[in-house]
Amino acid sequence: MDLAFRNAVAKARKQDGLYFASLLPENLILDAFGKASELWQGWIYTPVATVWVFLSQCLSADHSCREAVANLKAWRLAAGLRTCSAETGAYCTARDDVPEEACSRLTRETGRQVAEAAPADWRWLGHRVLNVDGSTVTMADTPANQTEYPQLSSQAAGCGFPIARIVAVFCLATGAVLDAAIGQYHGKKTGENSLFRTLHDRLQAGDVTLSDRYFAGWFDIALQLQRGAHVVGRKHQKRPTDFRTGQRLGHDDQLVRWNRPQRPKWMTPAQYALLPGVLVLRELRVHVAQKGFRSREIMVVTSLLDAKTYTAAKIADLYRRRWQAELNLRSLKSVMQMDRLRCKTPHRVRNEFFMHLVAYNLIRGVMAQAAAKKGVEPCQVSFKGALQTVHALLPLLATKIATDDWCDELLTAIASHVVGNRPDRIEPRLIKRRPKQYKLLQHPRAHYKKQAA
Repeated sequence: MDLAFRNAVAKARKQDGLYFASLLPENLILDAFGKASELWQGWIYTPVATVWVFLSQCLSADHSCREAVANLKAWRLAAGLRTCSAETGAYCTARDDVPEEACSRLTRETGRQVAEAAPADWRWLGHRVLNVDGSTVTMADTPANQTEYPQLSSQAAGCGFPIARIVAVFCLATGAVLDAAIGQYHGKKTGENSLFRTLHDRLQAGDVTLSDRYFAGWFDIALQLQRGAHVVGRKHQKRPTDFRTGQRLGHDDQLVRWNRPQRPKWMTPAQYALLPGVLVLRELRVHVAQKGFRSREIMVVTSLLDAKTYTAAKIADLYRRRWQAELNLRSLKSVMQMDRLRCKTPHRVRNEFFMHLVAYNLIRGVMAQAAAKKGVEPCQVSFKGALQTVHALLPLLATKIATDDWCDELLTAIASHVVGNRPDRIEPRLIKRRPKQYKLLQHPRAHYKKQAA
């Protein structure tokens, strides 16, 4: 892994590309754009340069177009190239021309490369584990965004923000995003499980999907098994459990048969006919003895039926790692500030969402390199520390620093930021630093302006 990374950095520097070329090669961007790159007209803001500048904007703390263009201007100046205008209009126009499919394809490709480069011993019992979870993001309050991603119905008009639901499929070993979907927050076919069904094409035979009980419906499990994947998830609370009725495999461990329910409206008769009449699954009761955990016992359902290879303890340990998806989402939404997207049109919002995932995958790729070099797993390395290190050292590629020296310092610095080992710690869900005591906006802003006039 280390040698391939050094070669990629050295090759990118010889091509005089923007310093993000070391993390995202030009050919990968052009492949994602396809024929769209042939129609692109731009002197400075070519498809490749536009994506690189977009990435710098997603990774910055400021997130402004002005800073992104300033970074490009500084790099061109340091590289001895003709500088560009400090105005943001040309960049914003070029960014608006970026196809949505190119951004989503870049997300899948960067995630795939990070996952495939991971050492084999990072896999769980030889399986690629996909950690699935969903969340929400808000965006700029504009008429266009409100039309496509309406605010919560409980909020008064003009007092809320457009909101979208997202679902991400993470690689458990590396934390990279393998694919993702974004859609409306409420309405038919807008739930997390519905969004995940649009991503089932990414499942491979032998994969293990790790998820919470929101994805534990009969049809969600059956559709994954149909593709040769396995499931490990929390059993839905509305489905009863009786360990006296199943085939006993051990204490609180049994095989059960789930009969096929009636066809749901979202499924065609042809799709329904291809599914089996009965699912044979395994149910386990996991007892939680640690203090501070909200659940004292958890019912886990899985399609891994071999109790000798996949012992109850191993299944329980794997399900506990599902929490990594929550930490990954925290890295995206809090550390990278993706919780509030800034674009003013739905097309740009979706591109901004996927480009955040691409930038996230690039950081995860470097973290995997550093973790492999140190002999630890990526989850033991701080994402925020890696982001800060990459953001500080990337501009040095425009100088005369030796490639090997740069790579050594980057990977060593990232590997040194180890996440504290604090198992089973208890922290109250309370905050000490309070926000300023402003009243909430309960009417459109124009209403208050008229009162003040």
